[in-house]
Amino acid sequence: MQNRTLEVGVGLFLLAGLLALLLLALRVSGLTVGSADNTYKVYAHFENIAGLTVRSKVTMAGVAIGKVTAIDLDRSSYMGRVTMLLDDAVDNLPVDSTASILTAGLLGEKYIGISVGGEEDVLRDGGTIYDTQSSLVLEDLIGKFLLNSVNKDQAN
Repeated sequence: MQNRTLEVGVGLFLLAGLLALLLLALRVSGLTVGSADNTYKVYAHFENIAGLTVRSKVTMAGVAIGKVTAIDLDRSSYMGRVTMLLDDAVDNLPVDSTASILTAGLLGEKYIGISVGGEEDVLRDGGTIYDTQSSLVLEDLIGKFLLNSVNKDQAN
């Protein structure tokens, strides 16, 4: 009888561990069980979207206010177009707000940070943020640094 109780206890412990692992995987991946009814769509155009992915966070002042739902190429301007779903709780975002692609942590996870503008007109569903700052590409930065050091050596 005691052996049976031990087996049931171990089984329940394993089941709880698997559920905790599943919950952790859902939290890390950004998937949610809730619906997206209380959101509105906003677009932003960037020259370089390197590293940004669908389901990346959209934040303002460090608080998550939405997520990236699509990334595609705007064929008329040859820029990357990002589609974001923002929470209705942030329905007073000025039209001159700035969207920047930022990096979180040491692993380099990219997300969009929005800085509030000063206009009285606000973004509506389907609006576009025109003031954007593209992703910082480490390879470009290293290349500029090396090219600058080579040019200094040649000048001396």
